[in-house]
Amino acid sequence: MGAVLFSSSLGRQVELTDERKKHIFQYHKDIIPFFDHMAEVLNSPDDVRRTLDDKQVVLFYRLYPDILAGKYFVAVVKINARNFILTAYLPRRVKTGEPL
Repeated sequence: MGAVLFSSSLGRQVELTDERKKHIFQYHKDIIPFFDHMAEVLNSPDDVRRTLDDKQVVLFYRLYPDILAGKYFVAVVKINARNFILTAYLPRRVKTGEPL
């Protein structure tokens, strides 16, 4: 199948590999019905934060009131020469991090 490229609000293309998609679907099964929101989350997030642990990891948050009674869709992206999605999940709130 190959990698899929998404535009992001940071002005960079972001890659989703088959391996990372498989990881997301295996460990975050609740996101599967909503996975088609990925492009919107990356392109029009409500909040973007850099993690405190790794300055190259950025979290794109978008709140969806209709997802499981109000959850954020979070796309976790490693910003480097490749710019690729590490994972995605559905938390109830924005985690700590440095706002971008």
